[in-house]
Amino acid sequence: MNKDQTIALYQPVLHQIALRMVGSIADAEDIVQDTFLKWLTVNHEKIENTKAYLIRAVTNNCLNHLEALKRKKDECLQNLNPAELIDWYKEKDLFHFDMENEVSAALAIIHKRLEPVEKGIYVLREFFNFDYEELQHIFDKKKDNCRQLFSRAKDKLTQETNKIKIDLPQTNFIENFKKACHIGSPADFIKGVKQEIMEKLEGKSF
Repeated sequence: MNKDQTIALYQPVLHQIALRMVGSIADAEDIVQDTFLKWLTVNHEKIENTKAYLIRAVTNNCLNHLEALKRKKDECLQNLNPAELIDWYKEKDLFHFDMENEVSAALAIIHKRLEPVEKGIYVLREFFNFDYEELQHIFDKKKDNCRQLFSRAKDKLTQETNKIKIDLPQTNFIENFKKACHIGSPADFIKGVKQEIMEKLEGKSF
């Protein structure tokens, strides 16, 4: 398969992933194009799985894009009048207090019951409709393994939860999830889960 055929074959799935992560058609198209341009410059003989390579590359490019946008927004907020900032937050506060408490309690149960990789796969699959092919490349696991982890997570969550004391954990997990729902992009959530997995592997407390 030549380069043009490869681009034609994988462009749709890469665009779907990018659009889901950044929430903008134009930005998604630019990111996919940039991903292919960089791919054209590398030694393809060293790439064992082209599709996995491209999906991982476009995911990382989306994360970098959103990080750059966040820095730009932070710079804008630094120049914003405090009174204007308060008004802006009031206008954007779409969560009802009781609903936010319910969501936080449910997420606290997920956080307490599931291992980091189980948590990431369950939330992305259940709430953001990621398919197993996308999940296997995000978490570097086989599709069958992802299915097993999702099933295991569901089994854990269907067990009785009234024995769990719902103390909200000191973690970015809940805030990243709410942010993903609010802006329609799970990029920060994915980044946070990957960080938690690494810290778990390194034996750090989270």
